[in-house]
Amino acid sequence: MINIQHLRENFEEFCQIQMARKTDPSLLDEIKSMDQEWRMLQIKVDEHRHVLKQSSPKGKPNQEQLLQLKTLSDTIKQLEGECKAVKATLDDKLLHIPNILEKSVAHGNDESDNSIIKKVGHIPTFNFNILPHEQLAEQLSLVDFERATKVSGSRFNIYTGTGAKLERGLIQFMLDTHTDSHGYKELLPPVIINQKSLTGTGQLPKFSDDSYHLSDTELWLSPTAEVQLTNFYRDEIIAEKDLPIKLTAYSPCFRKESGSYGKDIKGLIRLHQFNKVELVKICTPEDSMKELHSLLEDAESILKALELPYRIVKLCSGDTGFSAAITYDIEVWFPSQNTYREISSCSNFFDFQARRAMIRYKDSDKKNSQYTHTINGSGLAVGRTFAALLENHQNKDGSITIPKCLRPYINKDTIGR
Repeated sequence: MINIQHLRENFEEFCQIQMARKTDPSLLDEIKSMDQEWRMLQIKVDEHRHVLKQSSPKGKPNQEQLLQLKTLSDTIKQLEGECKAVKATLDDKLLHIPNILEKSVAHGNDESDNSIIKKVGHIPTFNFNILPHEQLAEQLSLVDFERATKVSGSRFNIYTGTGAKLERGLIQFMLDTHTDSHGYKELLPPVIINQKSLTGTGQLPKFSDDSYHLSDTELWLSPTAEVQLTNFYRDEIIAEKDLPIKLTAYSPCFRKESGSYGKDIKGLIRLHQFNKVELVKICTPEDSMKELHSLLEDAESILKALELPYRIVKLCSGDTGFSAAITYDIEVWFPSQNTYREISSCSNFFDFQARRAMIRYKDSDKKNSQYTHTINGSGLAVGRTFAALLENHQNKDGSITIPKCLRPYINKDTIGR
């Protein structure tokens, strides 16, 4: 949630940010008007309370004084009710305003205006006709798409045999790397989460259509473990000495993909359920950009170890997500598509999520508490890593060469028919 005081003092700047994000700034005018109304009501409440205090007699009140006091009390109750109702509406509208943008984020319309920061690894060349990952997976009996459709419907998959072992091995390799080498604490969270958690990280109320809601409850299926990891410290004040906090988790993720009809129907790229290893940091404002870049390096290290070529892209204003102030995407190479595809988004949210989730820390002087900054990124999306591994390490005979770092997890050098 944005800082309402910052909005009051920098209204034009916020309007410019809305336009840079390609969103309608008219809601800001409503918020400005409602904020003024709320503050005027609050002033009236305070004034009437002061009058009530001054009007209270020292001795036993007479009938006229009692009537006067009752009238004042009733007026105060009415004003308090109006004030509370306006504040509730104001707070709800604030939940629909996206985050500010970090100053270095370039203005742009969409992904075509993003900046390529660097490319890492060598794009493989093949002296045979390569196959897409979904065809390789079926030929090697790693994934059964047809039976998954029978069991659950379209955009689901079932890993089978060595495919299940490879998916599990990738998850374990990612978790081991992030915990043993990068210093993250592992959590194993539930995948059913409450409405307050989704509101805390910004998925609700704006993106309710993208998530699965359990009917007749306030519970939802998790779209990403970012929600559980960040809300682990919701409504808490953390000692400054304990920052930064670094958390990682594997979890299944569930998304409706409501806006992607007709896109990536085949394969493992865009599914309703998929596995992901998530990275979250909670830190001081002074350290957040440094922590973002180190989290980015942590996510990159997985692709380097798996010998997969990738690039880093800095998103422009029009492509930066609702809650993020700045985002770097990691995109891995897919030979069959002759292009890079997103495999991780690493974002700094500043205090946007912390304000919504009430995550604060106490200064070393132990007098004041302030909002933390939060950072997150995938480390990595497992299914897309699985797919990229098949495509980049395929051989002429249809087998897959397993990178050295992954061999202890599946006890194979290659996967063949």
